[in-house]
Amino acid sequence: MSRKSIALTTAGAVLTLGVAAAIAVPAANEWLANRHQETSAYATGAEAKSKRPSVPRWLPDDAGAVRYSMKTTGGERLLRATLPDGKPPARCTPAPTSGAKEVQLQADWFPKDARSRAGLRCGTYDGYVDGGTLYAWQHKEDLVAGERANAES
Repeated sequence: MSRKSIALTTAGAVLTLGVAAAIAVPAANEWLANRHQETSAYATGAEAKSKRPSVPRWLPDDAGAVRYSMKTTGGERLLRATLPDGKPPARCTPAPTSGAKEVQLQADWFPKDARSRAGLRCGTYDGYVDGGTLYAWQHKEDLVAGERANAES
């Protein structure tokens, strides 16, 4: 085999490995980041709460089109639900946007700019209502603080 053939074969192999790595590494990183994330959909708030104990109890039973995502290794949560009257749940109170925690999970149905729109505090969740749809998220630190407060009371 000539030097030119060896060089071309080597270059082709390196290029092929580079392309394969460029495709495989991001896919592997996404899988690693999301492997402990579970996402569910429910018709109503009542169904969500009955099937998944970690869904917040403040979610109205008559909320519809509920989407819920949670990290199985921590307290991070995402919640989206349609509110029948378009008003925040009773346990949600106004809160400054500046106090909202970073959204740690991702889902194609959850807005990427949620933190900048936060204006509610619902239990241990930050959130907001947009056009009758509630978007709320929980940070692991807030879950831990909430559990600690419950244990002390």
